[in-house]
Amino acid sequence: MEELLNAATAEAGADRHPAPAQRLGERLVTAGLITKEQLARALAIQRESGSRLGQILMAEGWIRALPFYRELAAHLGLPFIDLIEQPPDPQLFDPSRMQEYARQQYLPWRRGSRGLVIAVAEPDDSLFDHLRREHGPEVEFVLTSKFDILWSLQTLARPRLLESSVMGRWWRSPEHSAMKVVTRSQLAVITVAGAAGLAWLLWSPTAALVTANLMVGLLLLGSFLLRALLVWSGSSRLYQARSTQEELAALDPATLPVYTILVPLYRDAAVVPVLARALRSLDYPRAKLDIKLILEEDDRQTIEACKQAGLEANVELVLVPPALPRTKPKALNYALNFARGELLTIYDAEDIPEPDQLKKAVLAFRKAPPEVVCLQARLNYYNWKENWLTRMFTLEYSLWFDWYLPGLEALGIPIPLGGTSNHFRIEVIRAVGGWDPFNVTEDADLGVRFTMSRWRVGMLDSTTLEEANSRVGNWIRQRSRWVKGYLLTWLVYMRHPWRTLRRLGWKGFLGFQAFVGGAFLGPLVFPPLAAMYLFWLVTRSPLLDAIFPSPVLAVALLTLLIGNGFLIYFHMLAAWHRGLHLLVFCAAQLPLYYLLMSLAAWKGLWQLVTRPHYWEKTEHGLSELLRNGGYPVHA
Repeated sequence: MEELLNAATAEAGADRHPAPAQRLGERLVTAGLITKEQLARALAIQRESGSRLGQILMAEGWIRALPFYRELAAHLGLPFIDLIEQPPDPQLFDPSRMQEYARQQYLPWRRGSRGLVIAVAEPDDSLFDHLRREHGPEVEFVLTSKFDILWSLQTLARPRLLESSVMGRWWRSPEHSAMKVVTRSQLAVITVAGAAGLAWLLWSPTAALVTANLMVGLLLLGSFLLRALLVWSGSSRLYQARSTQEELAALDPATLPVYTILVPLYRDAAVVPVLARALRSLDYPRAKLDIKLILEEDDRQTIEACKQAGLEANVELVLVPPALPRTKPKALNYALNFARGELLTIYDAEDIPEPDQLKKAVLAFRKAPPEVVCLQARLNYYNWKENWLTRMFTLEYSLWFDWYLPGLEALGIPIPLGGTSNHFRIEVIRAVGGWDPFNVTEDADLGVRFTMSRWRVGMLDSTTLEEANSRVGNWIRQRSRWVKGYLLTWLVYMRHPWRTLRRLGWKGFLGFQAFVGGAFLGPLVFPPLAAMYLFWLVTRSPLLDAIFPSPVLAVALLTLLIGNGFLIYFHMLAAWHRGLHLLVFCAAQLPLYYLLMSLAAWKGLWQLVTRPHYWEKTEHGLSELLRNGGYPVHA
């Protein structure tokens, strides 16, 4: 091997430059690896996008990675090294350069007779010059594939990556990590308040219940008034990040940045074909897509499904070692180390984004001020007609993403992000330390963190279609996790209330209490309040008169009847505006849906005490549309 290395590098010469794409392409045609038509098309794409010829050919699926890199090595007069068969010397690996290795696609390999030998997957004059400046003019190069670089990085950095993906947030800011559910001071406050409340209830039960009813009523009334304000504000700002078709068509492909897409999967083999088609449908230069499918090492079925999907070479598999907590944010932290893009988004396994969503995000970021670091696309469901549950779920999402979240943006209140289709400036997501692996609604936590850091989240005028839960048990598992996560987020940022108030401002602080706090308070208290009202309505019994004096009764009825009546009306408006006209009259059934939400909320509260960091898996691929071989499309 030493003789081969010396001979090849001597032939290449210290000033060897990568050969022009035209000559490389002709060599690939002569070798029978691509056709003349594919070369002509690839060269046309290269003139438009500025991407490398090899990246284009592999991303389009016209050539496999290994034959391309072997032919490229021969063309450049460099040895080709299979890093799996001839792994790098671990003593040469510098963990502090992890992101540089991943971004620039190189890795120190061995010590040769003349000096350091570096394996590169994307040979380039500027990279060679940089490495010679770093390691001296005697540095030598061998060629390898980008998949070998990725595999080697995961192998060499595995313990460090795993530790940082789990503990990074805690090391950076323990007071804002959900690893500890409640602090000592919070536990003391909860204990004292609980004891005082119980003592008051025993000493003067009527006064205690009246006060409790009044406080709950006022909190729910405040939450309803905020939602009314959000509808008023959000309905006028639905398209604040709109891009016209003329603007999209005028985009110069050469100026588009590399876009990283992270797709966490776990036991999702059933929806891999849908995912593959959605990724291929994206209207973005394929050679500029850096797609990472994030898989758990022991999820062999999903790993095999991804391998069998025939995905192009712009898709890479990142295998996360099994370790607690087994959560989506931990997997995202792990994969973030390998991201090469300037912008980054997250899609779930079953997501079908609008094909031009990435281009819309690029335009929106270019128009936005620098403090806008995240754009949340709207989410909705493609199987909304399937059954009663999917219709209710779609009603809820239509109001939440179309009006509530734009309203939050308009008012400067922290936006609890959706778990998918949020687009980031990647340097900012790295600057804030990624996601909290112990928070089971890492998206809501990140939205609050952005606002507290004086960064802004905007809404993107693009929709991603998802699969609505069509089975009650699956829906409750998902919703209980969301409620548990909102509770965790509220507890984390209420550890230092005054500090949170100063950083959010009074408007953001009150909005946080009403929107994040109200998200779990309302479902928890709905069953007893509704039961008491129904008891009184049916029996007209005076038993409740003592704990509902006139002022308290007025607040309770205002919230229960008028507030819920307006919420039903808001859902009807949102469904009509989205064009889901058949759902308008389904909104009258929302009180039954609230009961399901309450059941999930109480389960989430129980799990907060017993299993706070447990991630209940939501099963995908249950929709009849998918099971019958259909593929959802945007209207």
